[in-house]
Amino acid sequence: MASLVGEMTVSEFKSLEEKVAWIAGGGFAELLGTEFVSSEPDRVVVRMPYQPAFGADRVHGGAISALVDIAATAAFWSHPDVTAQARGATVGFTINFLNLARNVALTAEATVRRRGGQLCTGDVSVSDDGGREVAVARVTYKLSN
Repeated sequence: MASLVGEMTVSEFKSLEEKVAWIAGGGFAELLGTEFVSSEPDRVVVRMPYQPAFGADRVHGGAISALVDIAATAAFWSHPDVTAQARGATVGFTINFLNLARNVALTAEATVRRRGGQLCTGDVSVSDDGGREVAVARVTYKLSN
């Protein structure tokens, strides 16, 4: 979906999947090299290939946290009721690092737990290529249509 990355904004896409793919791989996410893997309503998978800039012999917690935020944001936008005029922002999240990620790509699976009036909550699990869970997070997001 590299053709979706660049100067486009969320409101310019024709389909929900295009919007979610742009969130997962465009803008700031493009700097990290994240890749949209898949989506369905309230669930998104995003992959982040390893880059040496992420840390000396390991992936820095800040890079993992950014992956969590990107995946969660895409998941919150992945519902068909979210309009092109919607606006959103991460309110906060709690992350727990479970295992050291050493020179490996990471995959984040984000799932929306609850959609409220404007506040949504979701969970993100980050795993390495071997399937070992590296981090888990609970994310709160404000989304207004």
